[in-house]
Amino acid sequence: MGGKSNRGKNRKGLQQSAPNSAEQSVSSDNPVNDSSSDVHVNANEDIDLSESVEVQSEVKEQDNESQEHLEKQADVHLYPVSVITQGGEKLELQLSPGDSVMDVRQFLLDAPETCPVTCYDLLLHTKDGTVHHLEDYNEISEVANITSGGCSLEMVAALYDDRSIRAHVHRTRELLSLSTLHSSLSTTLALQHEMSRNASANSNSGEAVKAKVAEVEKLGFMENDTDSLPNFFSSPSKEIKCVESIVFSSFNPPPGHRRLYGDLIYLDVVTLEGNKHCVTGSTKSFYVNSSTGNILDPRPNKAASEATTLVALLQKISPKFKKAFREILERKASAHPFENVQSLLPPNSWLGLYPVPDHKRDAARAENALTISFGSELIGMQRDWNEELQACREFPHTTHQERILRDRALYKVSSDFVEAATNGAIGVISRCIPPINPTDPECFHMYVHNNIFFSFAVDTDVEQLPQKLALEELSKVETTGTSQNTSDKKENNLPNGSLKVSTLDGSSVPHAEKALSSDVPAEAQLAESEQATYASANNDLKGTKAYQEADVPGLYNLAMAIIDYRGHRVVAQSVLPGILQGDKSDSLLYGSVDNGKKICWSEDFHSKVLEAAKRLHLKEHSVVDGSGNVFTLAAPVECKGIVGSDDRHYLLDLMRATPRDANYTGSGSRFCILRPELITAFCHAEASEKSNSGCVSEGENPSDSSGASNAEELVTVEENTATATIDAQDSMDGEKQKIQATKEILFNPNVFTEFKLAGNTEDIAADEENVRNASLYLKDVVLPKFIHDLSSLEVSPMDGQTLTEALHAHGINVRYIGKVAEETKHMPHLWDLCSNEIVVRSAKHIIKDTLRDTEDHDLGNTVSHFFNCLLGKVQGVSAKDVPNSTLSKNPKKGHSGNHASGKSSKGQDKLGKGGYARKKQSLYLSITSESLWTDIKEFARLKYQFELPEDARERVKKIAVIRNLCQKVGITIAARKYDFNAVAPFQVSDILNIQPVVKHSIPVCSEAKDLIETGKVQLAEGMLSEAYVLFSEAFTILQQVTGPMHREVANCCRYLAMVLYHAGDMSGAIMQQHKELIINERCLGLDHPDTAHSYGNMALFYHGLSQTELALRHMSRALLLLSLSSGPDHPDVAATFINVAMMYQDIGKMDTALRYLQEALKKNERLLGKEHIQTAVCYHALAIAFNCMGAFKLSHQHEKKTYDILVKQLGEDDSRTKDSQNWMKTFKTRELQMNAQKQKGQALDSASAQKAIDLLKAHPDLIQAFQAAAAKAGGSGGSANQSSNGGGETLPRGRGFDERAAKAAAEIRKKAAAKGLLTRPQVGPTQALQPLTQLLNIVNSGSTPAAVNEAVDEGKREYSGDISNGVKGPEEQAPVGLGSGLAAKKTKTKSKPTS
Repeated sequence: MGGKSNRGKNRKGLQQSAPNSAEQSVSSDNPVNDSSSDVHVNANEDIDLSESVEVQSEVKEQDNESQEHLEKQADVHLYPVSVITQGGEKLELQLSPGDSVMDVRQFLLDAPETCPVTCYDLLLHTKDGTVHHLEDYNEISEVANITSGGCSLEMVAALYDDRSIRAHVHRTRELLSLSTLHSSLSTTLALQHEMSRNASANSNSGEAVKAKVAEVEKLGFMENDTDSLPNFFSSPSKEIKCVESIVFSSFNPPPGHRRLYGDLIYLDVVTLEGNKHCVTGSTKSFYVNSSTGNILDPRPNKAASEATTLVALLQKISPKFKKAFREILERKASAHPFENVQSLLPPNSWLGLYPVPDHKRDAARAENALTISFGSELIGMQRDWNEELQACREFPHTTHQERILRDRALYKVSSDFVEAATNGAIGVISRCIPPINPTDPECFHMYVHNNIFFSFAVDTDVEQLPQKLALEELSKVETTGTSQNTSDKKENNLPNGSLKVSTLDGSSVPHAEKALSSDVPAEAQLAESEQATYASANNDLKGTKAYQEADVPGLYNLAMAIIDYRGHRVVAQSVLPGILQGDKSDSLLYGSVDNGKKICWSEDFHSKVLEAAKRLHLKEHSVVDGSGNVFTLAAPVECKGIVGSDDRHYLLDLMRATPRDANYTGSGSRFCILRPELITAFCHAEASEKSNSGCVSEGENPSDSSGASNAEELVTVEENTATATIDAQDSMDGEKQKIQATKEILFNPNVFTEFKLAGNTEDIAADEENVRNASLYLKDVVLPKFIHDLSSLEVSPMDGQTLTEALHAHGINVRYIGKVAEETKHMPHLWDLCSNEIVVRSAKHIIKDTLRDTEDHDLGNTVSHFFNCLLGKVQGVSAKDVPNSTLSKNPKKGHSGNHASGKSSKGQDKLGKGGYARKKQSLYLSITSESLWTDIKEFARLKYQFELPEDARERVKKIAVIRNLCQKVGITIAARKYDFNAVAPFQVSDILNIQPVVKHSIPVCSEAKDLIETGKVQLAEGMLSEAYVLFSEAFTILQQVTGPMHREVANCCRYLAMVLYHAGDMSGAIMQQHKELIINERCLGLDHPDTAHSYGNMALFYHGLSQTELALRHMSRALLLLSLSSGPDHPDVAATFINVAMMYQDIGKMDTALRYLQEALKKNERLLGKEHIQTAVCYHALAIAFNCMGAFKLSHQHEKKTYDILVKQLGEDDSRTKDSQNWMKTFKTRELQMNAQKQKGQALDSASAQKAIDLLKAHPDLIQAFQAAAAKAGGSGGSANQSSNGGGETLPRGRGFDERAAKAAAEIRKKAAAKGLLTRPQVGPTQALQPLTQLLNIVNSGSTPAAVNEAVDEGKREYSGDISNGVKGPEEQAPVGLGSGLAAKKTKTKSKPTS
């Protein structure tokens, strides 16, 4: 089970034993040298990136000594145990008694000495001489006590069998390939930098490298982002070849008489020397037999080469193999440990290498491809996914260690299930797996493969467009007839908002919207067809997730995944026990299978569902079935409670685990439900309002659409839920604490549906009012707050994915994105982001619909043609009069018998070959640019209530849109430069692949998330050591549960880097940041905005260590990634420009710095307006830059603009405004001093300033002189300013380079200074010209929410000047738990003031 659990600990054990093991690992010729096994980046001192795991755990051990009271820590004590390998070598391991034998095996699989050995038994020798044989699933503590010391493990060769020998060959092939090594560009840059430093040191140049820093390459201010595509991939590393080929011989299988001698397998090996060998794999060993030609000669050959592993045999027969294998191990050893770890569900890349690499012969690859069976095991029984999952759920989870084991088991099984489901879905869509009901219509086909149940879902959004159009026409006529009790909601501005239907008083309902009336017989058919829609599948997954998190003992859910591939959506579920065997009509105990006509109920089942309902804010309520019987339910009517043949209680079909959205009640919006994050926030808001102001219900002002009266409550709510709403991953964190406070707010999931509710009218009305209030809270409070956060840059999404995550984290459904777009018209980058997302989502439905109808051989043509229609200028194709609108073919589908007939037209392809298929070949050709954009605009209007402008086609950001669409549909295109002005920018050869896109409900460890949340609070209060302990603990738990390759682990690393930064340990911060960067690249994608942020943070940390060249290379990468995800027009790009300018300023390249600052200013003025606080930041940065050049008049002019903006935005009394005023005085004073020095009275006006700039460009060495002079002139001014800032507690306000880290550190400096953790007494006069250290401090010394959020990372990074100079005072002991090393490093690493 625990494949990757304790890599951190075990890696540490290995590193400690390196002296006596590294040499042996790669035979004795030459031991692995330091430079390849570690990444050193020398600045003022070395940073060893690859030791990050040990460093962290060593610091953690120091924590343990000082934090004994944390009983959780006591669980993780490590004890030394030696391992004797089969060759008699000795390895040292650090083990915890809680480690399982599988963990030890996993470690030995990674250690260079033992990685080729797969088939062995482990014996444990204890101090008293007893020997224990270890079974794989034992914990070590169950067998013997290793805490007393003197224990050792011995690896004893075991006998191979058919299965294990094949696994061994597979493992050997894996070892000989570098494809498992995912090298990060950051690691490569650090290695190159190290090599160049060594080279310059050897040549005794003595000059600092920074003098030779080139300008960040290929920036060009990113106006043309297509240029960046070819630079996306770093050049691939050279493949090391060990052997020509290892393939299964055609002598297989061994003849019967040889089986009796133990022959299991025959391999044909061709070595690099060109020799061909036939190798026999027997139960005991591998040896070269005497076969030549076509006849098997099983005798060992004369050289008598024999070995227990294939690698050892090859080392004996091929010297070149021996050398190359050593190189491979060295390459893997030089990488960061995280670059070698397998990532369970790696993201799809939307870009592929260009030119496309040659496809070379690889017999091993061909064999694997031919023997795969779509995710099922090759040999032996299939896995019973359901049993595995439910058994893991039943694991005990009372103690800390038990919870870790349970979480790890659940994570591993769920991940394996999703992988198998994905492979199975590809098999289903590729028609390689036969259906279990072949006689039914194709659209109703179901499949069972590898114990997973597959069924198709339909995109009804596309199917219903024609009906929706008709409905809309009708609604214009009928709106006036809607019933009175809902008319006060008509101010929704949503077309469906007016389509309310009262099911209570039975008032008349327009014909087209009878979907909501419970007595219409057609409802059942519509509901049946809608069960299979995209929306219901999505909601079902969300509901399943919610019930899994509620974790009620005795109530079970199926494993579930949704796979989108080639336009089809397949829902994969684990098989319910007994469902496929015989009649199970009596197994339904709860809920309804026929849409409420007959409802089943059981006391036992109800009690469990009720327990879950309490945790999910659902109310126990009464409903009436078709026969008039009343039942008390605590779940949606259409859910199904079934008892499986394993006697477990399963709850299925959880499409409505939250109530319906009362803002959307038209017929097409049956599955428009509220998000769980919104329900949590609403309950929390209600509870806090009641506690604050008695029981004044928010329902009293439902029509106040401005939300003004809720402003007070809004502030308190958002303060309380700040952490929950800033990160999509953290949205449900406070659930447990909130449950107690909000027990009284429960929602009836069946209001506003077609089901009849029982009980008195007041109760039903109250239930409806509850749901209406929640929906209004979304519309009137949450949406305006979100839009305000976007405008103030407190939330700053970069692309469609991060925008969606931000919406969801706030509890807003994506269907409200049109609203967001309307409200952000004044911010061009936000309007672009929202409208581009609407275009992409509309185009996604149309391209999926087109792909569903496309034959396999036409897929490339279809995709390239579609992209050309979207971004090129495709006119009608030839004279064929095919219908020119994609949507116009949908009504034809709709009339062919049943609503779902359009589900999967591939069946019709098979049935109606001939004429029908020929007609369809040209279907995609009927799309033109005109027709496609008409459809997109229509779709946007109906689905998102958003009118795309006429020139939308010209205005969309081409690269961002194509990237977003590729990611959503799973398409890979060539990374080349595209000419979007051409008629057809894309060729068929540019479409490289279509991959499945997967949604799943893999559980995350809640305990670690709680620790992270607590750590954030501690960090915000300046309690660094406590925060460090919590984040480290969360890191350790997550390492054990998920392995290192997980987004949550990256979060931990980011926060650890932040804490270490604050503690002054820059090199420790870089180690943690490097880990975050690698995880983000591998788990989120090379160009995810988080990855870009990681590169930016790395750059600022490197700059903090005076390694500016390395920092600028990282900045260059960050800018390239930002240009892909957001395009050049985004405030984060402007913020990055400011950081780049700061770096150039620090190395004296003022001309380049000024160019970047001017560009940042232009961007901010264009995107945010001339009076936005960010624009003030740019003016201030320019003022500082001119100050450094001695152009004090220009400094004063720019600072005056800063001051004017701040007065307007913050008022004159704000500390930041006063700081700006102080700066103006300082600049004025310096200008006067300078003028006084110039006896001739030459005023330094802007013209002469320009001359000065030109002079400086020509003579960079003059800059130091200017700086020195200015420093003498203005030392006192700088000190005065710093003292007015309260000893440097300010958080400089750069645009938050990393948004999600932000909420955590509200007034981190202020509080830390109060505790004496971060303040440093100034020694001697402060250098007033710390380049850009005060860059952002003006705007940030206050603590508005916006400042808090944006500031965290930038602030920490950029304002290190006045916390690092000088000698440690008595109050500056290293924070408890951070280890003495960190404090010692502070003064060294920051001897140069950095920003």
